[in-house]
Amino acid sequence: MPAVPAILATPLPDGSVRCDVCAHRCLVRPGRVGICGVRENRDGRLYSTVYGEVVAAAVDPIEKKPLFHVAPGASAYSIATVGCNFHCAFCQNWEIAQGPRLGQPLPGRRLSPEAVVSEAVRKGCETIAYTYVEPTVFLEYALDCARLAHREGMLNLFVTNGYQTPEAIELLAPVLDAANVDLKSFDDAVYRRACGARVEPVKEALVEMRRRGIWLEVTTLLLPDVNDSPEQLRPLVAWLVAELGPETPWHVSRFFPAHRWSDRAPTSLSSITAALEIGREAGLLHVYGGNAPGLRAEDTFCPGCGDLLIARHGYRIERYLRPDGTCPSCGRALAGIALAERSARPCG
Repeated sequence: MPAVPAILATPLPDGSVRCDVCAHRCLVRPGRVGICGVRENRDGRLYSTVYGEVVAAAVDPIEKKPLFHVAPGASAYSIATVGCNFHCAFCQNWEIAQGPRLGQPLPGRRLSPEAVVSEAVRKGCETIAYTYVEPTVFLEYALDCARLAHREGMLNLFVTNGYQTPEAIELLAPVLDAANVDLKSFDDAVYRRACGARVEPVKEALVEMRRRGIWLEVTTLLLPDVNDSPEQLRPLVAWLVAELGPETPWHVSRFFPAHRWSDRAPTSLSSITAALEIGREAGLLHVYGGNAPGLRAEDTFCPGCGDLLIARHGYRIERYLRPDGTCPSCGRALAGIALAERSARPCG
């Protein structure tokens, strides 16, 4: 498919274009690309160069995103193009995320939005996830797919670094049902050093998504000696409780060596356990440990009576709550999008 004109792009008198899709708000000179590597200025007009060029497509359990409070047990047809507006030193998917930046092009498969939705339906998926890389960099494509998916009664999910502008969130809000947002640290220096970004736009995007009714779950990849101390984590979880609400699920994920940090040690299980306890002490009602199946820290309990609602082992669900999303013991509704409400807006 040919490159398509980019949205949220402001042409300037000198031939440059301001891209307003993400918080970098790149000033893209003629013949150059933005930080993401996939939005190019051609003769004073900005183009998306990855529309319909899918480099990864797979059927995943929704729990893998991770989204634990969105249609538990559902399947997600997951797609990605190349490109990312961060350059995280610890990226697990760096080959496709950083391919354009590193000069390592990857062959893609051309899939129109109609083909994406058709493939998702054919494979029995209830949701479409825009994931593996930062989906904001292929916003035009994601929006077209998401609009068609909604017509088929499917949910749309973002797995994102949360660097969208308010303008981008405004476009996404009518069709984006849920997002898992990486909140990598509460320290701006960590963001600048490890990701080439800032923390404040992520916090602003989280608040704006919440305000617009997009169901949110937050993930923090616990990086040894970087963001895993109590001094780093306590203000982060206190902010989650105050700004997003105590029923916002928080996923603490275990780091494994990757990309430029391939020589570092994995996160210890004791660090994951300590972080989960910090989250609970702060008042978060749903805290989960990811990439650490030995901890059995992925079960969901009723915040009302404490009963086990959903038992998980890896990505496999071993016990379900009621289809309407309520606790069988006390009747309290679990915040999120219930099995019986897959085409509805979030209930929490």
